[in-house]
Amino acid sequence: MLVKQLSIFLENRSGRLEEITGILERNDINIRALSLADTSDFGILRLIVNDPDKAEKVLKKNLIAVSINNVVAVVVPDKPGGLHSILIPLRDSGINIEYMYAFLAKHKDDAVIIFRFENPESAVEVLQNAGVTLISSDELLKM
Repeated sequence: MLVKQLSIFLENRSGRLEEITGILERNDINIRALSLADTSDFGILRLIVNDPDKAEKVLKKNLIAVSINNVVAVVVPDKPGGLHSILIPLRDSGINIEYMYAFLAKHKDDAVIIFRFENPESAVEVLQNAGVTLISSDELLKM
């Protein structure tokens, strides 16, 4: 139940993000979710795309610093306390969340959040044992 995510190192300068999205567009790669974190000098763009292996290849061909990481797509009840209910079994199992961001689609009446864990395989096991619904890459890309 792991999802491939691209992590792209970007200089914090005008036009750099547009350059990345242009490369993806020209190669028919669709962005499904993204997160951009920055400092004054650089940023890390994290993307879920329809073809991560192709995206990695074309970005590297264009001399873009990119890597693929495994993340977990979690269905979170879209109600007060929904996220909290997901975090309890992770806390109880000592699993650290490195970062997370929301996905812009809904799963039925629930939200979807992308999590990056220190140990994603352990997180998947804990979440599944707690009855949490996870979404596969295929399901995520169809949303």
